[in-house]
Amino acid sequence: MKLVRRLAVVLSLAALSPSHALNLYAHTAAGMLSPAVKGIPARVYVPNGLDSTVSVIDPKTFKVLSTFRVDTEPQHVVAAHDLQTLYVVSDKGRQSLTPIDPRSSQPGKPVPTPDPYNLYFTPDGKYALVVAENQARLDFLAVKTMTPAFSIAVPCQGVNHMDFSPDGQHLLAACEFSGDLIKLDLTSRSVTGKLHVGGMPQDVRIAPDGKVYYVADMMSNGLHVIDGSGPVPKKIGFIPTGKGAHGLYPSRDATRLFISNRDEGSVSVLNFAKRKLIAKWKIPGGGSPDMGSVSADGKQLWLSGRRSNVVYVFDTRSGKLLKKIKVGNGPHGLTFFPQPGRYSLGHTGNYR
Repeated sequence: MKLVRRLAVVLSLAALSPSHALNLYAHTAAGMLSPAVKGIPARVYVPNGLDSTVSVIDPKTFKVLSTFRVDTEPQHVVAAHDLQTLYVVSDKGRQSLTPIDPRSSQPGKPVPTPDPYNLYFTPDGKYALVVAENQARLDFLAVKTMTPAFSIAVPCQGVNHMDFSPDGQHLLAACEFSGDLIKLDLTSRSVTGKLHVGGMPQDVRIAPDGKVYYVADMMSNGLHVIDGSGPVPKKIGFIPTGKGAHGLYPSRDATRLFISNRDEGSVSVLNFAKRKLIAKWKIPGGGSPDMGSVSADGKQLWLSGRRSNVVYVFDTRSGKLLKKIKVGNGPHGLTFFPQPGRYSLGHTGNYR
């Protein structure tokens, strides 16, 4: 009996070991919705940057249900760590975070916030991380009050997107204007290293096994493959995908990565295990696929058409373009909500 118990303990520990078939997206598979979002209707929220509005779409009917005004130039719609609120991030004019109640799809009173280009949440849920792109700074807000806690200056220009290490203690961020990647230690609250990759790095997404980060580069037209395990990031490869590589979205089974190529109107598909491209989906007549999300059931990829004033809906199995939905001017960081996952790390679909 003792031997059986010991074996059970050993097996349990093995299951928790980082070397045991790690899948960082194990809790974001199709249909794995948190109890916290029970009763929340599925909606797609589209920030129209040039109109300063947000369009709300019913993904079942592909119809725009409503459109409401927000502060100047909304960039992204981001789910809070606890999945109870969405925030519209506007970095011009009054500069603010506008909360949305996902149960009613109604906006609340904007929270004044300096230069919020993007929004993330630390894995422990303690802080909202405001990406102050033009200020070369990351501002941390106490989640419970959404008030300033501390800030970290970054040694680069145009910090914009990021993702977190498997242990949640570090992040890798892209700086689009200076062509750099930086690694930040959340415990010491300091930048540990910087890597110059050139080009114009955009979205950042860690592989399911946590071994590498993929960084889309809009000027280099592909993905930098980055080893982020050391204090200074190291580039170990590059994968050409298409002109204007921009947004990165894992499939619900964590086997593929969808890459939007904004300047050639296509989506490339990467096999995570092989680190190789396996498909390319082209928009008939061209387009400008930008940022978005994978649907909760994993069957669709929703992307904003940044210069086309539409939203694209792709079938993730065939790559077929299912629908173009007319929205406002300059649609950017749309989010499908709710999505599977225990909590949100921010941006338009980064869940764990």
